[in-house]
Amino acid sequence: MRTRLVVSLLGLVLVTGSTPALAAPPGNQPLPGYTVNNPPLTPAVVDGKPTRVLQGVHRHSAYTVEVPAKWNGRLAMWAHGYRGTGTVLTVDPPAYGLRTQMLNQGYAWAASSYYANGYDVRAGVTATHDLAQHFAKLVSRPEKVFIAGVSMGGHVIGRSLEQYPGFYDGALPMCGVMGDHELFDFFLDYQVTAQALAGVGTYPVPADYLTRVVPQIQDELGLTTLVPGGPDTVTDRGAQFRAVTVERSGGPRPGATPAFAFWKDFLFGLATPPADSAPLSLDPGRLATNLGTRYQPNTPVDLNRETQRVAPRDWRSRLSPALTEIPKIAGRPRVPVLSLHGLGDLFVPFSMEQDYRADVARNGQSRWLVQRAIRTVDHCEFSPAEVGTAWNDLVAWADRGRKPAGDAIGDRGAVAATTFGCRFSDRAAYAGAGTRRLFPACP
Repeated sequence: MRTRLVVSLLGLVLVTGSTPALAAPPGNQPLPGYTVNNPPLTPAVVDGKPTRVLQGVHRHSAYTVEVPAKWNGRLAMWAHGYRGTGTVLTVDPPAYGLRTQMLNQGYAWAASSYYANGYDVRAGVTATHDLAQHFAKLVSRPEKVFIAGVSMGGHVIGRSLEQYPGFYDGALPMCGVMGDHELFDFFLDYQVTAQALAGVGTYPVPADYLTRVVPQIQDELGLTTLVPGGPDTVTDRGAQFRAVTVERSGGPRPGATPAFAFWKDFLFGLATPPADSAPLSLDPGRLATNLGTRYQPNTPVDLNRETQRVAPRDWRSRLSPALTEIPKIAGRPRVPVLSLHGLGDLFVPFSMEQDYRADVARNGQSRWLVQRAIRTVDHCEFSPAEVGTAWNDLVAWADRGRKPAGDAIGDRGAVAATTFGCRFSDRAAYAGAGTRRLFPACP
């Protein structure tokens, strides 16, 4: 399953890819070209006492640290997701109510902007670790360090556990890019299979791909007016394209049909022309491949024969075990990992969890992994109850050694069941806004 790869993330995956230069400024300043926007954070009040908030710049990364008056000696690191390709460094506090929950439980938390924006996992891994070490000087050495985060932050977490083995005591990646390069392979698959089915061969994509080619593809496949919950307008070939996309994103599962309609336009927008002279982080498409990928279903069009095969333009980066901007995750966590992922997310598809599960199992470390499916379609669409429960279960696991329950995401039959994802989805959130109504209500 490691033979698919990188087409590009317009919104999630293109990057500045900046790394510290030889003539870098002092560590308390951002790298050349970057500025910091980290406005004062109002302290929270815990048990009637305000927290202590510390903010600054460390090793070119902005940071925020918050410590409750009755600190329990533990630290939670927050790994943010993709920031875009802008030049302003910003810091997020833990989301989904975790900031309040952690503080009320006595935890301190810390979050870094990373020293560069864009899809630069190396920046996230090193900056988060540097800040955790800096915390010992700012406050005190923590007894335990946990790490949580979202989206690209999941990629940061997966690699952090392996880059610094034994440093973190537990991890909570959510909607994370746990399959590393497989994400970009998925984006490549989306473009080349659509082109094969529509009879339009245009890979690498031209500059006018979105304005000229994509409308032609969508018209040929019956996607132009397709919307979630609306009439099924797809042609026979469009139905095959949808089925292939479902397979490549995690297999048949609840919500797959409306999820395809929800994401179809956005996914075409992730393809951009190659830029070989740019840094890897600006041209992740050079890593992508579908050599050896077998597409299913393979009718009415023989996609395994008709689909254009694409080799990585940068084999060295694809195969490198080094900590690059887009590094591998080997699947050796060695500490408790509890992950959450939306069933219908196609920006960072559910298959990311299956890829990570396979990697972990291959390394004989399945005892360290619990994964939970949430019945949502949008990216990183979780309720505070879902995240808060996962955090509590992770901490209890790390403290007492009792592995919590999860979903059988590697069981194709279980994933395809109509009630899959119900066990850990917040039923109270079903009545609210968002995409949960694209799923039938859980019994």
